[in-house]
Amino acid sequence: MMLDFIALYRYQIALSPSLPVASQRINQRLGLVLELASGDKHTWVEIAPLSGTDNNGQALHGFNRERLEQVEHQLSQDLPLLFNQPLDALLACIQHRYPSLDFALSLAHAKLTERLAPARTHLAPIGLVYGHSGETDAELAHRLELYLTHYQGNFLKIKVGQRPWQQDLALIYQVLAHKPKLRLRLDANRHYSLEDAIDFCACLPKANIDYIEEPCANVTDSQAVYQATGIGFALDESLCAPDAHYQPMAGLKALVLKPMLIGDLAKLQAMIEQAAADGVRSVISSSLEASLGIHDLALIAAQLTPDEAPGLDTLSAFSQDLLISTANKPCLTTADLTLVLQLGQKVK
Repeated sequence: MMLDFIALYRYQIALSPSLPVASQRINQRLGLVLELASGDKHTWVEIAPLSGTDNNGQALHGFNRERLEQVEHQLSQDLPLLFNQPLDALLACIQHRYPSLDFALSLAHAKLTERLAPARTHLAPIGLVYGHSGETDAELAHRLELYLTHYQGNFLKIKVGQRPWQQDLALIYQVLAHKPKLRLRLDANRHYSLEDAIDFCACLPKANIDYIEEPCANVTDSQAVYQATGIGFALDESLCAPDAHYQPMAGLKALVLKPMLIGDLAKLQAMIEQAAADGVRSVISSSLEASLGIHDLALIAAQLTPDEAPGLDTLSAFSQDLLISTANKPCLTTADLTLVLQLGQKVK
């Protein structure tokens, strides 16, 4: 099977409310769509590194290892070399330089070769609670009450660390007052000092806490929090470093894996298998992809981590869907996107 059609597009989707990227916020999502066909097989994949600028015009940091412009430039060089080549040429192009590109190429190969088939069942994604920009405590409490009234999940993720820890603690107890049986996954994005992390975790309702993601800026301090409080931690940002690899450590309960920021599917699967051998769970998580990317992440989660509900509850802020319709909102087609490059003719 040969790649007989290739197209690359840009997209831009407004977000409301703005979405958190660690301590920053973004009000638009920029990315690329790669469209490929081989005979009667056809697919799209989303390419969306967490790069660009926040609402204040400051460069995003924390997760950023690549710029979208770099990835687009690399694709403009690679795609002509892939045209009319066998599908396995997609894997040969993986250079371990740009994680989002490696992920997209391996994902496209898996979809075109039907190695990533639609799952028979999906675990419902874990809900996400975070404060909106400029929102008062009273407004957050009211919105949370409405949200929890309809929430049916057993797990809930709460963003913490961007306010005094005492306010985060009050929010957690408010959630449990409505849903006392919930298991909570807290995401601190490395915001706490070691002292504040210990004070915060010591006050948590331990029976309801699954883990806290990266409470401190370095893993050594996160381990110290566990030693002092018994609250286990998960790795997230640390797994996006260029030299990141799984290694067992005291207190580590889970890996929060953002495939777009980690790289190709083979690397992702290896990390999951290594962690599982030590009893460490793996949770597939979004990097604020649009609906196309979220759809594919759900397939990956169902195949690679079938017993873990993924963290994909970020689409409500998107003003438009991307190629895959998920809700009562406009859905962009390729005709609505900016064409960057096309090779071959699409068969309708």
